[in-house]
Amino acid sequence: MYRVWNFITTYSVLLISGALIALIWANIDAHSYHHFVEYPILFNDLIGLDLSYWQKAYGSDAAHFDTGGAAKVLTFHYLINDILMALFFAIAGKEVWEAVALKNGSLRGKKAATPLVATAGGMFGPIAVYLGLAAFLGSDVYDAVSRGWAIPTATDIAFSYLVGRIVFGAGHPAVRFLLLLAIADDAAGLIILAIFYPSGDLAVEWLGLSVAASAAAFIFFNWLPRRMDRGKQERPASTWVRQKLSFWPYALAGAISWFGFAQSGIHPALGLLPVVPAIPHADRAFGIFAEAEKYLHDLLNEMEHALQWPVEIVLFFFGLLNAGVTFNAIGEATWLVLAGLIIGKPVGILLFGWIAASVLRLGLPQGMRIIDLVVVGFIAAIGFTVSLFVASVAFDPGPTQDAAKMGALFSFSAVFLSLWAGKLFRVEKQNA
Repeated sequence: MYRVWNFITTYSVLLISGALIALIWANIDAHSYHHFVEYPILFNDLIGLDLSYWQKAYGSDAAHFDTGGAAKVLTFHYLINDILMALFFAIAGKEVWEAVALKNGSLRGKKAATPLVATAGGMFGPIAVYLGLAAFLGSDVYDAVSRGWAIPTATDIAFSYLVGRIVFGAGHPAVRFLLLLAIADDAAGLIILAIFYPSGDLAVEWLGLSVAASAAAFIFFNWLPRRMDRGKQERPASTWVRQKLSFWPYALAGAISWFGFAQSGIHPALGLLPVVPAIPHADRAFGIFAEAEKYLHDLLNEMEHALQWPVEIVLFFFGLLNAGVTFNAIGEATWLVLAGLIIGKPVGILLFGWIAASVLRLGLPQGMRIIDLVVVGFIAAIGFTVSLFVASVAFDPGPTQDAAKMGALFSFSAVFLSLWAGKLFRVEKQNA
């Protein structure tokens, strides 16, 4: 139990605290909260929101700022959501890349087949429920909310992992199954964000800049030193690069890649993903949040753990700047997001998981039952962080976005449904 509580204190408290402060602030003084979120940090011509868009969103008080003829404005919200959240998605991308690319990656081979099929159910189920109910409510509602179809597909990997350990116990095979599902869900979510929620018109040439920066970092600071060290046990070239240059070449490549994404029309929060595979990495991984990874001294793992506290602070501000919705914002989008998560997720994961395990005979991990898929589905219905993020990019600021965000916040109810389902289906906890 100590390790579970330690995980809560190192990840969850800051994020939840930011969200709670935002909820209270927005419901006490929505005007000051809105101006805090959209406060202009820097007027410039390179990064940020288009000035005209910001002026409309900020309201009449925008006239009080001297823009200096700039075309763009870097707001507090843009700094967190579009720039610093790239660190969060880079860590998520690192786990996905390890799972797919490494020789013993958790998403490779037959062991990953059933979780991957169940992940598909965890995506299609929420989409079907969300859009189906929206269509049932009428064309006006459907037209207003249909763009938010991806919001309930998200699974908050950290909170789900935490609740899974509480419900099943750290040693239960369902926890590993849930982790594989959540990682695959993250991978699908990153693809959805890139394809279906662009930040502007696609400009392929700017993506070329991102790819070129990542490729150059890999060739000159990873592949070439290792090639020069062939047959040399001391590995002088690799050692020199590591000791003298450290992470800086990859930080520079990351900045260039982020700028390329920002100009390309793909959401810039994904801008660090191309650089992740370029960073030197040992051919082994122990899984997300594994204590053993702290003792791996390859550069990628060292960078990930060095970013732990900065990312947690970023997540505090993410909660603070995105969860501030008034309770009167509850609307159709709230219930559609919530229904997609707490109905679509468990049903989709159960159905597709059963097809994979029984019909396709791919099986389940030893010690895991088919009925455990229902409990896994409820746990995976905790959307929170990623659902909030998708809601912020799916809709323009306004009532529909606020209603969708409220649905993402209400997904915390899945915690209680998970505990109830665990009791109902007599889950036998297995501690490590």
